[in-house]
Amino acid sequence: MTHPQQGRAPAPTTPAPYLEVVPLGGMGEIGKNITAYRYQDEIMVVDGGLAFPDAHQMGIDLIIPKIDYLQAHAGLIKGWILTHGHEDHIGGLPYILPRLPKVPVYGAPLTLGLVREKLAEFGIKESDVDLREVDLNDKVRIGRHFHVEFLRMTHSIPDNMGYLLTTPAGVVLHTGDFKLDDQPADGKPSDLARIEQAGKDGVLLLISDSTNAERPGRTPSEAEVARNLEDLIAGLRGRVFLTTFASQVNRIQNLLHIAHRQGRRVVMEGRSMLKYAQVAQQTGHLDTPDPFLTSEEVSGLQDQQILYICTGSQGQPMAVLGRLAFGNHAKIALKRGDSVILSSNPIPGNEEAVNLIINRLYEIGVDVYYPPTYRVHASGHGSQEELATILNLARPKFFLPWHGEPRHQINHAKLAQTLPRPPKRTLIARNGDVVRVGPDEFRVTGTVPAGAVYVDGLGVGDIGDDVLLDRASMGQEGILIMTAVLHPTPHVEIVSRGFVRSNRELDGQIRRVALEAVEVGLREKKRLEDVRDDMYGAVRRFVRKATGRNPVLIPLIVD
Repeated sequence: MTHPQQGRAPAPTTPAPYLEVVPLGGMGEIGKNITAYRYQDEIMVVDGGLAFPDAHQMGIDLIIPKIDYLQAHAGLIKGWILTHGHEDHIGGLPYILPRLPKVPVYGAPLTLGLVREKLAEFGIKESDVDLREVDLNDKVRIGRHFHVEFLRMTHSIPDNMGYLLTTPAGVVLHTGDFKLDDQPADGKPSDLARIEQAGKDGVLLLISDSTNAERPGRTPSEAEVARNLEDLIAGLRGRVFLTTFASQVNRIQNLLHIAHRQGRRVVMEGRSMLKYAQVAQQTGHLDTPDPFLTSEEVSGLQDQQILYICTGSQGQPMAVLGRLAFGNHAKIALKRGDSVILSSNPIPGNEEAVNLIINRLYEIGVDVYYPPTYRVHASGHGSQEELATILNLARPKFFLPWHGEPRHQINHAKLAQTLPRPPKRTLIARNGDVVRVGPDEFRVTGTVPAGAVYVDGLGVGDIGDDVLLDRASMGQEGILIMTAVLHPTPHVEIVSRGFVRSNRELDGQIRRVALEAVEVGLREKKRLEDVRDDMYGAVRRFVRKATGRNPVLIPLIVD
């Protein structure tokens, strides 16, 4: 008879390693990109961008990501990497970095050059941060668990990078923002061979740009845009004003060569345009065949010898094109015979502002050229064929569509399922999701605080959605301030803005309703807070009945 072995403890089981991917911005939206990776007791962070407000977010200047999760685990952060220099990837850093420990921040030369400019604007000393330049295809180790290999990926700005992140749980391939441009302005196409090799070696998770997942085919090359711009400019005889994103360094480089060939001298107008050009020159990403001139220096040239490259592609009223359109520029005035080229598409939410500028330009009498009638712009993000190429080369086990609104993410996921070798599983994540990924695991295991922090003037985070609702209400219905003065004799004064035109009869009725509520409260010896609330309720009901409107009411009691 045999007996079970006594006294021997079962062999300990080693838990399967897993990595947590925590998007804090840029997932389910376009803008304010920031992602945290956590493995055990270490965190690595990627990017720190901002977003611009929608029309309903009145008075807001910028939107940055909420970083409560990073602040709560600040001691675990071992390093930071930056993929490229666009505002939606680095614009939030002056607000974010001072609130977290000083750790190495890795980025390419142009990216870090732009970051230095931003930090200097905020009075942040470079000694307060640890910026470390890397070249494309460099490898760095962050903490014990994160090994990063940077990948060259073409985009609408030089020094753009994706990366391979090797962890004990497996390899993550993150494309960063990209398009597969076969003819990039700098002659350096995406490193598809390295992605293919990574796919052969084994990619556990692919995180890929979803911005153009709804667009079939391929995104046009920047070389095609350059050819179209040159053909257009060659046929124009007056001054040419061209606006594009200041960060479109590759396009601006092409424009400088076009101007040189066409016998035009270039004037750069706009603070951000000058800033990007200066940093791009310092880092060797902008070759100027002819020196830039100022608007005063071109006064002696003929109109057909001048090309202005200026800010304002998104209809910003205070940018150069906006001031030109409304005659507010201090040094330059548009005139008949001038041509304006908008080498850009409106960012969603900016269509109305851009259309306003275009209409105003037509009223002035200048010639206006813009997409889609003129093919003078191309997206910096890949379309379906390019997205499929990355999926086919990387052959990931798991897939996380990123950098897009839900419709872009979902269409990217559907595209992946049509390929010969689709991912085993795809997740549609949102900001704040904790995505656990391991050799045999890919799921959302929880959430962390995430969302928007509003920047309004010097205030950061002191305005919430409730304040924006009040602003919207005031904008739609107006505001009515009621002040009840109790001594010597109770009486009520009212002030309104944006409610109705001056109306003595209505004003008198509102005063009587408010005063009656005050007098009743005083007779019943109520607390002043309750008297104030009674006045508010009585006037609210009366105004709704008398006007059908709901202005913001502010009741005050002066004892």
